[in-house]
Amino acid sequence: MAAQAKYTLPDLPYKHDALEPHISAQIMTLHHTKHHQTYINNLNAALTSLTTAVSKNDIVSQLHLQEAIKFNAGGHVNHSIFWENLIPFSSPNAQPSAAPKLCVALIARFGSVEKFQEKFNAVLLGLKGSGWGWLVQDIESGNLEITTSKDQDIVPVGKKPLLGIDMWEHAYYLQYLNDKGSYAKGIWKVVNWKKVEERFESTLEGVFGTLAGLRNNL
Repeated sequence: MAAQAKYTLPDLPYKHDALEPHISAQIMTLHHTKHHQTYINNLNAALTSLTTAVSKNDIVSQLHLQEAIKFNAGGHVNHSIFWENLIPFSSPNAQPSAAPKLCVALIARFGSVEKFQEKFNAVLLGLKGSGWGWLVQDIESGNLEITTSKDQDIVPVGKKPLLGIDMWEHAYYLQYLNDKGSYAKGIWKVVNWKKVEERFESTLEGVFGTLAGLRNNL
């Protein structure tokens, strides 16, 4: 993997308290400024070490660094997508009606938007340990699929992420404790349906934006 420029924490498109009462300001502040920032710090440190290892032709150190790069780069990619998934409940874009084309596709695939949400939540609550739930679109077939990724793994090659939900404990525990079901239900109140539709209509590179190059190296 070639050396990368330093990565920085993206700004949220809303204030840390904007998603209350469904996601608390305390969780959003810690999640964004501490957890996500830590992934970025560790990624930058690993990339600096990789540059040194490459310059020394130290293949052993390069191999050892790959796990840290994959984990922390995945954390950066996944969270950058996640923040854009969300929007204050008061916004009209928090309603499925803000994604008419996507809703047609969801109804065709799952029977209704409500049935899609039920199936998605069942997948979220079936996750063992830490990970993510995703609505993805298969690049070749165009089919919509619900899938998961472990820890900070990103979605597989050939899949375009449309919506990702963080199911690590740090995403909900301070507010919901062990009641993952209420978190999974409540987060639908603050989903940015317009953004999900934009991804549905976009290319893979358009979804990942400036992270496209980083994603392609994982």
